[in-house]
Amino acid sequence: MIQAYNFLASWQLFPEKGVYEKGERPKSGTYRISNGQETDTPSIVVNMSWVTLENQSFASTYTVPADGTRYPTADNAMADEISARFPDGITFETIFYKNENPVVEIRHEIMPNGYLRVTRKHLGVEVFTNVEYYHKQMNVLPYSASVSGAVIRPTEEGMIRHKALTAMEEQTNMQLEQIRKQIELLALQAQEIQKRKELSMMIYGAKLSFQPVIGQVYYLYEKKDGSYTISMISPKEWGGGAGPFLRPIAPVKLLADHTWMEVS
Repeated sequence: MIQAYNFLASWQLFPEKGVYEKGERPKSGTYRISNGQETDTPSIVVNMSWVTLENQSFASTYTVPADGTRYPTADNAMADEISARFPDGITFETIFYKNENPVVEIRHEIMPNGYLRVTRKHLGVEVFTNVEYYHKQMNVLPYSASVSGAVIRPTEEGMIRHKALTAMEEQTNMQLEQIRKQIELLALQAQEIQKRKELSMMIYGAKLSFQPVIGQVYYLYEKKDGSYTISMISPKEWGGGAGPFLRPIAPVKLLADHTWMEVS
């Protein structure tokens, strides 16, 4: 099953990356996806195990042909039927049914960084969604290449490679996060400059009867004819109103670069 190739591995949970709308964040977890026994309809075997913060261990497994057809489940306590399919090479979907209705939808996605994102949407009496992230264990495979294949065990070289990849990923993610924050800061600065530019164009389009002083606070008003003007008199000094003008706009200050900014 070519489309399953990217998923056939043992995956380790990132507990801190998950988003849980219901239930506690687990302490650790493992997700193993492997090929089932060769039959006329190839099947997928999913083994899940996790440990709670109280060190309680849980495990679950299911086997299903990935052809989109509904099949009876081995244990109908939670669901009567299950279906699975691979819409493409980076998506694996399973749906559990109870009394003909879907009760749990699980979407497995291979992300651009190689992580496995598992989204579980519960559709029972209470609807909620939990999202988990896993990284592939580089030094082990959860299956043999053939029935008689040798058991593959971690090697020193594999451990070194895995540690190097983990360190590389942490460093690059940290650098990307720093760049993202810098971009956000630049975007905020650009918005502030644009806002000052628009305010300055409004003021320089107004009639000024005096020479403004840098750093001095003035008050921008809209006149009754729709034009604008600045005054040294605040709305408070006009008795809380706009005096001879239509309405007050904002207090403003002239900066050293001759742009104007609104002040609180």
